[in-house]
Amino acid sequence: MKKSVLFILAILVAFNISAQLDRSTPPKPGPAPKVNIGKAKTFELKNGLKVFVVENDKVPVVSYTLSLDLDPLVEGEKAGYASLAGDLMSAGTTNRTKAEIDEAVDFIGASLSTRASGMQASSLKKHSDELLDLMTDVLYNPSFPTEELEKSQKQMLTGLKSQKDDPKAIDSNIKSVLRYGKNHPYGEILTEESVQAITVDDLKSYYNTYFRPNIAYLVIVGDISVKEAKKQAKKYFASWESKEVPTYKYDMPKAFEQPKVVVANKDGSTQSNVSLSYNINLKPGHPDAIKARVMNQVLGGGSFSARLFQNLREDKGFTYGAYSSLSSDELVGSFNAGASVRTSVTDSAFTEIIYEMKRMRTELVPSDDLQLVKNSLTGSFSRSLEDPATVARFALNIEKYNLPEDYYETYLEKLNAVTPEDVKAMADKYITPENALILAVGDVPNMKASLQKFAKDGKVMMYDFYGNEVKAMPLPADLTADKVIKNYIDAIGGSEAVTAVTDYVLEGSMSVQGMALNMKMYSRRPNHQCVETYMQGNLVSKQVFNGEAGKMVSPMGEQKIEGEMLENMKTESILFPETQYAELGFKLELLGADNVDGKDVIKMKVVNPSGKEQTVYFSRTSGLKVKEVSTTPQGTMSSTFIEYAEVNGVKFPKKMNQSVGPQSFDIVFETIKVNEGIDANKFDI
Repeated sequence: MKKSVLFILAILVAFNISAQLDRSTPPKPGPAPKVNIGKAKTFELKNGLKVFVVENDKVPVVSYTLSLDLDPLVEGEKAGYASLAGDLMSAGTTNRTKAEIDEAVDFIGASLSTRASGMQASSLKKHSDELLDLMTDVLYNPSFPTEELEKSQKQMLTGLKSQKDDPKAIDSNIKSVLRYGKNHPYGEILTEESVQAITVDDLKSYYNTYFRPNIAYLVIVGDISVKEAKKQAKKYFASWESKEVPTYKYDMPKAFEQPKVVVANKDGSTQSNVSLSYNINLKPGHPDAIKARVMNQVLGGGSFSARLFQNLREDKGFTYGAYSSLSSDELVGSFNAGASVRTSVTDSAFTEIIYEMKRMRTELVPSDDLQLVKNSLTGSFSRSLEDPATVARFALNIEKYNLPEDYYETYLEKLNAVTPEDVKAMADKYITPENALILAVGDVPNMKASLQKFAKDGKVMMYDFYGNEVKAMPLPADLTADKVIKNYIDAIGGSEAVTAVTDYVLEGSMSVQGMALNMKMYSRRPNHQCVETYMQGNLVSKQVFNGEAGKMVSPMGEQKIEGEMLENMKTESILFPETQYAELGFKLELLGADNVDGKDVIKMKVVNPSGKEQTVYFSRTSGLKVKEVSTTPQGTMSSTFIEYAEVNGVKFPKKMNQSVGPQSFDIVFETIKVNEGIDANKFDI
């Protein structure tokens, strides 16, 4: 009974207190919290190496980060050699092979990585001397093995192939070239030619020129005292020889005088990657930096409440996410806003992005909205202080950018002092859509015309993956789709020779994700096909179509092919279907002139009897098929025909590249057999 009375009293008291609270008005924010950031201890070796030490004994781990204070470098015809030099420093030394380095690092449970601007290593404190022995061997004695360079070049070339079908990679390349110029370090892009031109001597030259202690910082963080750090620094790094390092100066790239509207083609794409970007003059630590960051956070800096996100996703339903970034940089800062949207709303997306940008300049941000942004940034900053490496990074920034000693200690005070008027002032200064590069990557024929309204002169220019303007020659007035197909049939051997082919076998090899595979394709008239894939001599997959039914065989067992996939197999198994387009019910549409990897081509849409679309490119000079692009459930599939071989008077693709989504691989057909007969059992279902 007494407990019941106590419960009732407690409820009444709680109700009374609640009634007296006014929850309609949020509490006013308190003053910015004072930040007590630990000081990094610093000292300098006689060779000019500056050392920063941050003690943290919470875990028995020590990390060593070596950073070079380099001016960005123009690499010219060998673009990519600096990053390769950095990556391959740890690929072998004059004392150890790559395998021996990896084994030694693994044995002590450490990590060791290198890059063009330095290196990083970490281990338990008890293994720090063994780690530093490895780290300095890599620092002083890199050998840059030829076989490791060749392996890395192949990986870079494979990456380039896959990037050609990646809208974001296309967007990045074009923005780099157009905003900075190809003779600016930020405007250089990798090409097959630049990667293949890199030699071991180039890597050694980069290392010998730029890896010098007088432009380097060594940051030591972890369970180590300043006394211990000094001892290690002198023991392992004092012998590092200093040398004058070249410095470079670059002019600020010129801004666009008016919006520059550009498109880039991504065949088979149902979406457009849209971006609006330009350069800004904003150095690290500039008095505007904190206020400008707040302004961008309101506009599109990553939170769900940002205006671009709310407009393009929540209100319009154009995209899964829309964001903006505003970055400071010693050379050239940048602003970028963008999203991935449905092709049909490409122009509408730009309209809304520009609307929100202009609204930042015409309306004051409501105080409540601004406070939410400042609270978020305060939380991010405070959480970052939990990592001891943050203290070292702050100390390094103060040194590199000549910031005030209390820059980070007063960061939250400066952040908390930002007003709606400050945000508007930053928008007035840094939000300039009238000088932007407006770029859309996607299905050009379905979006180009709608973007003309964003250009004052109505011109929409087209660029390729390498940032080169595409100036396709106009097609002859009397050219038709049927003539293009006839030219193709003539190019591969002529109708008579093609019709005489009753069967053929293609045997080739390819590499997928580092795995070597062999493939055999058996084709027989009228529409029988069998494709077998082997790994190390073992069959891993088999697809068979006997003219009516199909099946797939894999380690998971047999599966009957039905529905859309079966319909596709019916048309794909037809030998030289181009010779029968009219009878089979294919629909052709001439799309115009284009450019593929520097080659002038004729672009055509081909729709098979089941309604599946494919974009096909034919060389304007040879008439041969250059590329095919189609959309699959796995993503956009692209096949590029690099080389043909003639057998029995008919040309077959001998070397080709295929990409599906992010995957890209080369196929080389070493053996092509024509009219030698194929056992009928090969097509049994």
